[in-house]
Amino acid sequence: MVFLKFRGLCAPVFTAFRNDMSIDVNIIPRYAQFLADNGVGGVLVHGSSGESMSMNVQERKSALEEWSKAVKTTKQHLMVQVGGCPLPDVIELAKHAESIGVDSLLCLPELYFRPTATRQLINYLRIVGEAAPKTPLLYYHIPAWSGVNLNMATLMKEAATELPTFQGIKYSTVDLEGGIAALEANKGKYAVFLGTNKMMAAACAMGIDSFIATTLNFLPQSASSIMKAVQESRIEEARSIQEQLTSACSIITKNGHWVPTMKTAMNLVTPINVGKSRPPLDNLTETQEKEMRDSLKTISVV
Repeated sequence: MVFLKFRGLCAPVFTAFRNDMSIDVNIIPRYAQFLADNGVGGVLVHGSSGESMSMNVQERKSALEEWSKAVKTTKQHLMVQVGGCPLPDVIELAKHAESIGVDSLLCLPELYFRPTATRQLINYLRIVGEAAPKTPLLYYHIPAWSGVNLNMATLMKEAATELPTFQGIKYSTVDLEGGIAALEANKGKYAVFLGTNKMMAAACAMGIDSFIATTLNFLPQSASSIMKAVQESRIEEARSIQEQLTSACSIITKNGHWVPTMKTAMNLVTPINVGKSRPPLDNLTETQEKEMRDSLKTISVV
């Protein structure tokens, strides 16, 4: 049996691209240290924010290897998302991840021959888990993007008895009730990492203690402040910080897709420049970037 002990804040890191759209791995050690210095105890490589579906297998391996080196210094938990590509490539990526000693795997469902029943999803995850039998495996539930919207409480119960490496989910949807049901399905034995930036305060109040949210890359203090306020029963303060964070998200995503807008925000408010997004994503214009910069100055985010 394998166990996932890590709980807390995990940043779904961006992939830094140069102007020619090649990967800039040289920034990774500084990026990891920046997150560690700001209280982020884990990193998720190749999540949705990392644009892994726009990268080939060798690129994904190379970037992960550099993150693996970086976290040896920062002592952060290293999670990697291996799905979003043909199953033979998913298997290859899972084997590679285990070979370099990642701490956990996260996996999307099959995105073309999509599972329509929990049994199909479990069979898929079994194949992935068998490729990395010593590494904790989590499922990536993001129905708005994957098109797969199965009941996560049911998955948690059935996977617990059938998948030896299964240890939880990343839950990226606004149906908070479903997330709490998943958390309670096995009496909190398995992890539920919330992936929704705008519901942190409510989730904390209902017992969720772990987050993989894009804003952790550049506004990590907001999440940590919300968690602390809830833990100390300062609910109104938590709600106020959440409102500020939600306002920031609305400003950031006003003129474009989630990933390029969030990368722009990272470039604007931190010393880490992760460049622009790869096609087919559209990047912001200079005018839109200026609008974001000016608008962010009008709000206060803890």
